[in-house]
Amino acid sequence: MNHRLHFLIVTIVFMAGWIRGGAQEIGDTAGQVRQQAQLDPYQWANDWQLVQFTGITVTADSLSSVPFTKILIKTSHEGTTTDAMGYFSFVAHIGDTVLFNAIGYKPTSFIIPDTILHQRYSLIQLMTADTLTLTPAIIFPWPTYEEFKQAFINLDIPDDDLERARRNLSPAKIMMMADQLPMDARMNYNNYIENQTSKLYYFGQQQPFSIFNPFAWAQFIKAWKDGKFKRKTYEE
Repeated sequence: MNHRLHFLIVTIVFMAGWIRGGAQEIGDTAGQVRQQAQLDPYQWANDWQLVQFTGITVTADSLSSVPFTKILIKTSHEGTTTDAMGYFSFVAHIGDTVLFNAIGYKPTSFIIPDTILHQRYSLIQLMTADTLTLTPAIIFPWPTYEEFKQAFINLDIPDDDLERARRNLSPAKIMMMADQLPMDARMNYNNYIENQTSKLYYFGQQQPFSIFNPFAWAQFIKAWKDGKFKRKTYEE
């Protein structure tokens, strides 16, 4: 019983000292505030109204950041711009109306409340997309449809490109170009296979020469008489 009474007395004494110390600290803070108010009342009132206003601007539908939002205090016309992540931070007064403006979003405002207990305040400002639907505009180079028909009927289309295409696609031009072109891979392959086949056919014996072939001489004489060895001329 004596131990319980002793513990209760010690607890009461400790609580009394703690309450006295807290009251002393509060009294000292209040005294400093009164002293500051007496030295410069206007500056004291102005300092207590300042607040560090920070926050971020995000979209209302997807909560994505809205970068480079213009922020303006309505009364003083001071403000800032959010960074690439939509973050902002500046000093304002309690009760200021802050305006938020961003391209593609509806302008909105926020009033800093006067119930702030500390000199800082954070805000997540939602921005609503502003979608404008414009009526389609059809632009014609002619004032009326009748003038368009007349211009279309009287349109003079140059035939330079058409004539050039006809000359390039003429049979004589194509044959001349084919004679001047070298053999492609398919023609080289056929020539190689024919030579290899001829060598295998006459393997182990003397390959005949066409100069001693009477049939080859007959074909040569006939081609000569037909004029196949004359110089060919092509139309340009």
